[in-house]
Order: sequence, then C-alpha cells, then structure tokens
Amino acid sequence: MWQRESIDSEGFSHENPIPVASRIGPYLATGALTGKDPETGEMPSDLDTQVKNVFDRIHRVMAAAGGTPEDILKITVYLAEYRQRSALNAAWLEMFPDPSSRPARHVIAASLDRGALIQADLFAILQDS
Repeated sequence: MWQRESIDSEGFSHENPIPVASRIGPYLATGALTGKDPETGEMPSDLDTQVKNVFDRIHRVMAAAGGTPEDILKITVYLAEYRQRSALNAAWLEMFPDPSSRPARHVIAASLDRGALIQADLFAILQDS
C-alpha cells in the first residue's frame, strides 16, 4: 500500500503547515507555486520575473519529487491579469517545446494577494514509483 509523502523544495515553503507538494505512489500534486524570489523570499513587482520564478519552482519541485517536467499531466495557472499571457506562453514553450508532448493547461483569472500576479499548481504522474 502506498503511503503519502510530503515534498519540500529548496528556496520555497508555505507559511501554513503544509508541504510544497504531496506524493502518493506515482501521483504528485502541488499546492500554490508562487512567483516569490527563491533567494530573498520577496515578491517581484513584474509579471515576467514572477513567471520565471514559478517555472523555476516547477523544476525544483519536480526534481525534489524525483521527476521532471515530462511527468507533468496538468498545470493550472492563476493570473491577476487574465489576458496577459505572453510571459506565460514564452516560459511554457521553453519548458514544453514539443507540441506533441505538452501537459494540459488551464488559466484562471484570480484575485491574488501580497503582490502576486501569477501562481500555479500541478498534477504529475512520476515514472519511478
């Protein structure tokens, strides 16, 4: 029987008593992945930098869980400005360049706090369970 495992990632933690992600067997789900700077913990004021930090965080979480972005099945993205997707799409194409092998993505307009302009969460199925 599989047991749940908390996954933490260097340079990122929640204020509340929750892990960055949780894994049961091959299944991995994250909580909110924000655009905070991993070194300073500060929220950058611009969307481009926040998007870069979110995608860096995705790489870090996947590595901490023993996976890669290739294991991601779906990413849900929350944007303060719903139609501002150019930075998101650029990072998306860099992480997932092959149009025949991309995860599903859902973008939702959101009211985010503390200067956040973007946050994301993901669901992945890891190859090595």
